[in-house]
Amino acid sequence: MAATAVRYLRSAGAPTAVDPLPRPALRAVRDDERMPVDPGEFRRVLGHFASGVTIVTAVDETGPTGFACQSFASLSLDPPLVVFMVARTSTTWPRIARAGRFCVNILGADQGPLCRAFAVSGADKFAGVPWTPAPTTGSPRLPGAPAWVDCEIAAVHTGGDHLIVVGRVEALGATDETGDPLLFHRGRFGRFDG
Repeated sequence: MAATAVRYLRSAGAPTAVDPLPRPALRAVRDDERMPVDPGEFRRVLGHFASGVTIVTAVDETGPTGFACQSFASLSLDPPLVVFMVARTSTTWPRIARAGRFCVNILGADQGPLCRAFAVSGADKFAGVPWTPAPTTGSPRLPGAPAWVDCEIAAVHTGGDHLIVVGRVEALGATDETGDPLLFHRGRFGRFDG
């Protein structure tokens, strides 16, 4: 599984350090075929889609790492697969790819501050954050997360300026069956009302 991620990184010419990948040319159609969508309008319109929020974590040779991620979903029941998307410029992704495994921490409604801490680029995101190792991969499980999914990397695909990471579920659990999830909608955190 980790070999898949490493082969991808090598084929994409990724540096061995945690430097971000260069921004790719993102044209799927020729310039004369249609006008590109305005990025601001794209974000504004798609911001109407509410999503849950997660923190994807791993441990590599230098210690724990992770990032906030709202583009996470279940993919397959048989075999059990999940998927998340990560920017190709992410400095955290190469560390997770090298680890070959990860844990998705599904955040609860009161974990907005934790999410914000993991959304900052270049910071020591685990400073002052306790964690326990997930049972199969040893990736960090974060306190207070109502649910977690422990995975091995199964595949990595290119998707424009992002990578589509498929994980094979090795273990999972929910610690809080009644808590509300942390939601993200139109640039803000929220929760269910009612």
